[in-house]
Amino acid sequence: MSDEQLDILFRDDHYVVIDKPSGLLVHRSPIDKRETRFALQILRNQIGQHIYPIHRLDKPTSGVMIFALHSEAASAMADVINSEKVNKTYWAVVRGYAPEEGFIDHALSYQADDYADKDRRVLPEPQSAQTLFRRLATVELPIFVDRFPQSRYSWVELKPLTGRRHQLRRHMKHIGHPIIGDARHGKGVHNRFFRSEYGADRLLLMARELTWHHPITGQQITCRAALDEAFTRVFNAFDWSF
Repeated sequence: MSDEQLDILFRDDHYVVIDKPSGLLVHRSPIDKRETRFALQILRNQIGQHIYPIHRLDKPTSGVMIFALHSEAASAMADVINSEKVNKTYWAVVRGYAPEEGFIDHALSYQADDYADKDRRVLPEPQSAQTLFRRLATVELPIFVDRFPQSRYSWVELKPLTGRRHQLRRHMKHIGHPIIGDARHGKGVHNRFFRSEYGADRLLLMARELTWHHPITGQQITCRAALDEAFTRVFNAFDWSF
């Protein structure tokens, strides 16, 4: 049994909330058949009981994630997680000077999940997707990274109003400000620059805060994830405080 431990942000008789590190799959998946570490397995071993994932974060995305401790709690939370009773706040570092604030209302084509859609024959039509965003800080570096003698980046707060697969990554690409470290939707030259200069070898997207209405106790609970070493190095280099 592994001695690996996950940071627990909240726990009661019904739910446990963790700070999932970047690079960790939630559960076993055909997407990465060679992977041997999974949040579900690590947390189950850590607390010594069966758990039920309520929602998922992509492997490269870090941050707040809820698990239920029994099936009744899982069923109760299923009706809450994508409702107005949950406020999800993400932080990201993106390319360019993002607008001060905005609302992205851009439908996304359905992306099949090898785990959940293995038996699906026909994929759904494009799904509506909405994201609120707010720029928190910017930086301009006197460094030629791509086509210009200066390179600009922004720290943004993202609030998804829907829960589509890769929604934040796809929405930020849609408005021309892809998230740094996104190999699929970003640009390699910027990703390589952050990796070499700041040791940021991950997608710079994190589920920073989750405020949720506990469906059993009625409490409002706020859980907040910490910045990992890669995020911290970037923030320190750009003199971004929070």
